[in-house]
Amino acid sequence: MDSIPRKIAILNAASKIVAEKGIFYLTLDAVAEKAGISKGGLLYHYRSKEVLVEKMVEHLATNYQSKIDNHATEDPEEKGKWTRAYLDVTFKNTYHNKDMHAGLLAAKAVNPDLLDPIHEAYSKWQSNIENDGLDPTMATIIRLATDGIWLADLFEINPIEDEQKELVYNTLRNWTQK
Repeated sequence: MDSIPRKIAILNAASKIVAEKGIFYLTLDAVAEKAGISKGGLLYHYRSKEVLVEKMVEHLATNYQSKIDNHATEDPEEKGKWTRAYLDVTFKNTYHNKDMHAGLLAAKAVNPDLLDPIHEAYSKWQSNIENDGLDPTMATIIRLATDGIWLADLFEINPIEDEQKELVYNTLRNWTQK
């Protein structure tokens, strides 16, 4: 836990519990144990389960936004860069860290208002995508298809094999270059 800040390690521990066991196992005692700290240490950083879940969502939204912004900034082609960034980050990065997305599930179960940071992020992303130089409807379809695959993977209900998923990704990416 020393290589990453304690607060982030706690968020990771909480997310891992939700991802591995489910939302009903997300207790302050379980998070403290998973993070290797005392319950008092956990409460020092996050005074309640609701605050912990709120910070899980904020961390996810901020992290994701940063990745999309960085990816878009690196894209030399203006037209479609935000849509490509969203597509690339979602397809190529998030599947490797499903645990952090468990915060969304926790927020929905604990208090749906805790999803506000992700709602705000989606509003920004959608605006960027609609004003990306592509047909706004086509760009939105690309985002929605991307979200659909991400959510199907998150809930482990995606029957698409990796090869097919890669073909879908390549097709969506080609659409961003038209």
